Amino acid sequence: MQSHSEFQSPPPGCPAHAGGERAPLHGPEFAAAPDAFYDMLRQYGPSAPVELAPGVEAELVTEYATALHVLQNPDTFARDSRRWRALNEGRVPLDSPVLPMMMYRPNSMFSDGAEHLRLRQAVTESFGRLDMHRVSRHVDRVAAYLTDQFSSRGKADLISDYAQLLPLLVFNDLFGCPAEIGDRLISAISNLFDGIDADRANEVMAGALFELVTLKRRVPGEDITSWLMQHSSRLTDEEMVHQLALLIGAGTEPVQNLIANALRLLLSDEQFAGGQQGGDVLVEDAINEVLWNSPPIANYATHYPVHDVELGGNKLAAGTPVLVSFAAANADPSLSATRQTFSKRAHLAWGAGPHACPAKDPALLISIRAIEKLLNTLPDIELGVPADTLTWRPGPFHRALNALPARFTPVRSERRGPQPAGGPGGDTRAREQQSKPQKGSWWSGFLNWWRV
Repeated sequence: MQSHSEFQSPPPGCPAHAGGERAPLHGPEFAAAPDAFYDMLRQYGPSAPVELAPGVEAELVTEYATALHVLQNPDTFARDSRRWRALNEGRVPLDSPVLPMMMYRPNSMFSDGAEHLRLRQAVTESFGRLDMHRVSRHVDRVAAYLTDQFSSRGKADLISDYAQLLPLLVFNDLFGCPAEIGDRLISAISNLFDGIDADRANEVMAGALFELVTLKRRVPGEDITSWLMQHSSRLTDEEMVHQLALLIGAGTEPVQNLIANALRLLLSDEQFAGGQQGGDVLVEDAINEVLWNSPPIANYATHYPVHDVELGGNKLAAGTPVLVSFAAANADPSLSATRQTFSKRAHLAWGAGPHACPAKDPALLISIRAIEKLLNTLPDIELGVPADTLTWRPGPFHRALNALPARFTPVRSERRGPQPAGGPGGDTRAREQQSKPQKGSWWSGFLNWWRV
């Protein structure tokens, strides 16, 4: 059996060079060169010891076949994080930044067995009632609204101005949010993404979702929130809030990163030259490239062995957090070099097994439609900085750009009313102040804009 202590050859710049055994998946070194870390971790075998944050240890699966084994064997690898031995024994800092992504909540992600099936069916059957034509139309409207906020400036950050906001506004519609509740949700989730007063942001989000559930109990509509509470699984109000919080988180961060990472390829990679014209095939190819080689959620799907197990020769104690590296598994050297050509859906970006993403089809539709609308509206858009100067947001779970600056020929707004003095080539600062809603009013701003 292989010992983890046999290998100590981290990539240059990795703090593990200082003598630590676990490769740290936090900090700028990992964010800048994750593939070098994955190559090093493969020396340990199909899984390797990592540190998710200071004081938070885990095992990371990097081999494709082993990842499938973990994802598809819930009787051995459970998702309920109340099994997390180190946390139960007080060996995990309670203020760790990774705890919000790992702590137990009564939702389908952190449940197993019959309880998971009950909660999962409510989600999948509610999503199954979605009219995908309605989703497409709403994505078009949201994309037009967001583009309208910056089109006259001739420049934008395609993350903060577009990719981050678009899925939030789309989900507000799908969940049936009225203006005031939707504004609070977007503000809270944006603050969570930006790391601004996370405790307060969590409180605001929970409060807004509870109000939404209360409203829909009284006045149901044709939306996912109402369908969830009408489901035969009979979700309680607490379960409703936790399910909605999960769906918002799972439907925004990954979609944001998928849109941004695909736009980066379309605007910088010669393989996708011509993507500025918004061709369907090129956009779908860029999405597929990202899902294989730069998945928006790189490392997650935390499992806990229900008993001591051996994983590819590495012995793991019961209750050890075992994460799947979708990024490393997709790049497993044992896979055929032609894997992407023959099977576009064989990647693990959406997970696999009983906990595979239940909303991958809407997520793909939203991402593809959002990119096509942007490229068609601003056909000469290009990166505003050299591609090799783009930086990545530190963190063990995601593959996310810090910013994606772009420039293009300014386009006059058709809906915002009179332009400031100087017209499209005049006072840029005045136009920016006029066009961009105040933080916390994006949803009501969209609703008002659409009524014009």
